[in-house]
Amino acid sequence: MSGLLRRHWLLLVLLAGGVTLRVLTWLAYQPALLYIDTFRYLNNLEQLRPTDLNPLGYTVVLKGLLHIGGLGFVAAVQHLVGVLMALALYRLTLRYTDRTWLAALVAAPVLLDGYQLQIEELIMSEIWFQALLVAVLWVLLSKGEPGWQRAGIAGLLLGAAVVTRTIGITMVVPVAVYLVLAGGAWRSKAGWKRIGVRTLAGVLGLAIVLGSYASYFRSQSGHWGLTGAQGNVLYGRTAAIADCGVLPPEDKTLQRFCPPEPMDERLSIDYYTHFRYGDPAWPGPLPPGRSKRELAQEFATTIIREQPVDFTLAVLGDFAKNFDPVKETAPGDVPVERWQFQTSYPYYNIGTATVEKYNATTLAFDGVLPSVNVEFASFLRDYQLGGGYTWGPALALAALFGVLGALGVGRARNSGLRSAAFLATGGGLIILLGSAAFEFSWRYQIPALVLVPLGGALGLAAMLGWGRTRPGSTGRRPKMADFPDDVDSAAVADFKQRYGDNPLTPLVVVIAAYNEEKGIGTVLREMPSHCGDLPVSTLVVVDGATDNTAEVAEAAGAYVCVASQNRGQGGALRLGYHLAADCGAKYVVTTDADGQYDNNEMPLLVKPLLDGSADFVTGSRRLGSYEHDSTVRWLGVRVFAVLASILTLRKITDTSFGFRAMPAELATSVTLREPQYQSSELLLGVMARGARVLEVPMSMRLRNNGASKKGRSLMYGANYARVMTGTWLREYVLRRRTPAGRAVRTSG
Repeated sequence: MSGLLRRHWLLLVLLAGGVTLRVLTWLAYQPALLYIDTFRYLNNLEQLRPTDLNPLGYTVVLKGLLHIGGLGFVAAVQHLVGVLMALALYRLTLRYTDRTWLAALVAAPVLLDGYQLQIEELIMSEIWFQALLVAVLWVLLSKGEPGWQRAGIAGLLLGAAVVTRTIGITMVVPVAVYLVLAGGAWRSKAGWKRIGVRTLAGVLGLAIVLGSYASYFRSQSGHWGLTGAQGNVLYGRTAAIADCGVLPPEDKTLQRFCPPEPMDERLSIDYYTHFRYGDPAWPGPLPPGRSKRELAQEFATTIIREQPVDFTLAVLGDFAKNFDPVKETAPGDVPVERWQFQTSYPYYNIGTATVEKYNATTLAFDGVLPSVNVEFASFLRDYQLGGGYTWGPALALAALFGVLGALGVGRARNSGLRSAAFLATGGGLIILLGSAAFEFSWRYQIPALVLVPLGGALGLAAMLGWGRTRPGSTGRRPKMADFPDDVDSAAVADFKQRYGDNPLTPLVVVIAAYNEEKGIGTVLREMPSHCGDLPVSTLVVVDGATDNTAEVAEAAGAYVCVASQNRGQGGALRLGYHLAADCGAKYVVTTDADGQYDNNEMPLLVKPLLDGSADFVTGSRRLGSYEHDSTVRWLGVRVFAVLASILTLRKITDTSFGFRAMPAELATSVTLREPQYQSSELLLGVMARGARVLEVPMSMRLRNNGASKKGRSLMYGANYARVMTGTWLREYVLRRRTPAGRAVRTSG
């Protein structure tokens, strides 16, 4: 527990602050904050009309929550969702990098941003839209390259986001691009099949939700649609910049849609969108066959077509406001005060008898009148206006990091984080741009808080080599497919193109290496050139590293095979076994890249193979000597040795010693599925095939640099035990095996 607190202390500090601020917000405004849109949602709870301005996604959620409690309960749940989103983003970041401070920075905007807190207290759809975006990210990014099942689920979630806030439709673009780029599948013909299947699954998931919703819309309105917005939003955007001279002079009806105000006296987009367009008497009688909606759309498209530069500059100008250092109201914008804490209860104009409607609503749902705790509200306002929000330039910097990482700048070129950085950053930017295309409001910046910081963190980690190319490298990974998969095939082809078909000697030392640039050079320089009469070749399989491991290894004289993705030590070693056998090796020795084993002891491993006394030779630290820095790992070595001995009915003292020797033919004959806990899988696999297994005393030192990539937690031990028992079940019980292997122990 103390280790957990030390590792995640920064998150815990931010979490304490975020929870405290949410409690104060909830207590400051009772039962909740109500906005203009709130009444649209509440007035549609019973009829569930899809033709209203807002889609039904949030209305359905609100209806369910109000069956349990009142508006105060809804606000409390929304604050809880905000905290859970922050924790999800923190955990997701740590699946790609071990920098806890970086993950905490990703969670900080959601936990501490005053505008985020205020929007959670409002009975509005924003928080649920954010939650669905986080869910899409989690499904696609949390476990590496997505298959068709996860792509389909992401499509369903994205559809739910669209029917919560229609701006979510813009996320289709980055999600579709991500499904093409993820895992580097596009590099091979077989990969394009995977891309096609998962993209189709994503499209079907999205189509199921949107198709069902559009069908319901048609059943209620007589035409297809997703929202009751009648062109007023785009009309408002274009009315604010329209040069009426570009309209057809003969179309007097269309001319009536152009604002009468001079260009330099134009009113806000919000005014034209809601008040001018919403006036039932405007624009007066229309000719038969021409509707307000159709004419507003025709007006907007004409202005965009005739004034493309003006329209583009207006949109980009509003988009750039998201990155301003100070949140303020520019001329024509929705007042920023709507999203700021007030020291008196805010009543937004909803027509006649506004206060009475507010009072009647809170009395109906909660039995209380709207109220404010002035002391708490004053504190929150001072906090928010005094800097308690996400600074625009910081958001811009995160976006820049995300873009550069996605483009492959620096070490990101060979990083598996590029597509993930693109999804998060691209999603945030396209939502901001899509919102700016209609109207700027600081409220519309809120969804970006769950996307852009994550994208920036992933981009930075990719550029600086801080990332894991596959998420969760210290946790459980899915089993590997049969050899060779696309990554194996590409790596073998690249190796043979550089070195030829048979460059290796009969004895090959295989080393799996991931981000070992600081230590592998020493290991390779100490590697003997001969073992007895056999010349030694060293094959380093670089497992999707983001540092200069490959360059250092090649400079030290090793043959280097580069896998484009980090798949775990098991995947790298399996690739090394097959490549060595294919390139002429008769015997394979495995050792680690961190200098824990004494390569001068290699003759002790190889001699029993050469004299025919054993088929598989592995060192044992318990028979020899070793240094250790973890009591948990020391105990684990003994516990798993006992478990292996019970399962195989043979005496085993060390199941995870990485210094081993075997015929290349034996190494390639064993079924290897485990990417991370492969040592016991290989050991039990060769024993099940009747191989004579010999343990010899060996020494083991501490790593020559860095920290071990093996876990020290109970979860790591549980996964190791799972692999061991699963391998035993597969090899000893479920398959017809050869006579049981014999474990032979020697004192030297």
